[in-house]
Amino acid sequence: MKPPSKTLSKPAAKAAGKPATASTTRPATPSAKRVSRPAPKGRAPAETAEPGPFLRFHHSEALREKTLRILSALEDGPDPTQHRDALADLVAELTNAGMDFYFIKQLKVAKAGFIVQQSANLGMAGAMQIMGRVIRNIIGRMDDAQLLSVCGSIRQLSR
Repeated sequence: MKPPSKTLSKPAAKAAGKPATASTTRPATPSAKRVSRPAPKGRAPAETAEPGPFLRFHHSEALREKTLRILSALEDGPDPTQHRDALADLVAELTNAGMDFYFIKQLKVAKAGFIVQQSANLGMAGAMQIMGRVIRNIIGRMDDAQLLSVCGSIRQLSR
């Protein structure tokens, strides 16, 4: 009597050096293609983020309102490049809020000592100064399509 054969998916079969069975392959059909709709005027497509696990963070309601105001002004305005500086400041502020949420607040929750917390605050302040300069430099050179793409990414993360 023959033992039942195991079927491997294509990636698993390739990694194992074995051929995949016919039952694991899917026929490519034109109807299976994903049809993307055009983005609304001035908005980047929502398909900017890759599928899979991700982490989000909570921030203040004031920062949320500021984020939505800047994104709307950039996306709906006639010239997105007019809002480069505001977007760069926003990205730096969101980055700072994320670092605070994921690192500084967690030190407080873990009841790390005062010296540890102050060292972390000082290190994060220095890192944010450098990151802020880099963010402003990069966003300051972006064209309309690139700025709209950044807006789309922020909207995708803020759902």
